[in-house]
Amino acid sequence: MAKSTVEEIRRRFDNDVERFSNLETGQSATMDAPLCMDLVTAAAATTNPAASDLLDVGCGAGNYTLKMLQRLPTLRCTLMDLSEPMLQRAQQRITAAGGVITAAVQNDVRQSSFAAGSFDIILAAAVLHHLRGDEEWLTVFEAMYRWLRPGGSFWVFDHISHDSPAVHSLMQQRHGEHLINLKGGGEAGIAYRDAVFAYVEAEDTPRPLLWQIDLLRRVGFAQIEILHKNGPFAAFGGQKPR
Repeated sequence: MAKSTVEEIRRRFDNDVERFSNLETGQSATMDAPLCMDLVTAAAATTNPAASDLLDVGCGAGNYTLKMLQRLPTLRCTLMDLSEPMLQRAQQRITAAGGVITAAVQNDVRQSSFAAGSFDIILAAAVLHHLRGDEEWLTVFEAMYRWLRPGGSFWVFDHISHDSPAVHSLMQQRHGEHLINLKGGGEAGIAYRDAVFAYVEAEDTPRPLLWQIDLLRRVGFAQIEILHKNGPFAAFGGQKPR
């Protein structure tokens, strides 16, 4: 099956801003979204308590940056997303919360460039699963490492795959149950599950958690941590050596 183009993905997110605009639920279609948002931002703030510059890759409507600002309120924030409506909503919410936005970039991370050592913290929530071949993954992870200052950290919450077909099927089932329950079960829940699974199949090419951990090490990250895993979702990250 041919995967969705970047433009097709952008159009879907342009029309799905509201689902990404709740700080209490996060991206509800993912499992443990509020918990992982809390864990990722807490880990980033603990690792880099004196951070001054944040990059939020695939910022959506700004949930992760808002949560990050609750912990480190003086951060200067750079936002990046494919979707202009998402960026606009993120800017509105972050500005209303008193956050400082230094840049809002509508772009694909694969096409983006920042000076080496621009950021202390980089967050990437529910975005990297859109990367395709292994070389794209390597190029993006190398860029994250390069854009960080020494001692900076990179944190991810994302959809992951599994090497074992049996385990993949099990985790798919668990995710499906989560989606059905979100809509109260019954036909409405099943229809929602099927709709989510359809766009996941069309858009996503995730990689296994340990594969991504190995890639973090390969590009130079140290002190790598797995914060949480439930079903086909995981939160993890690493620090650039000082």
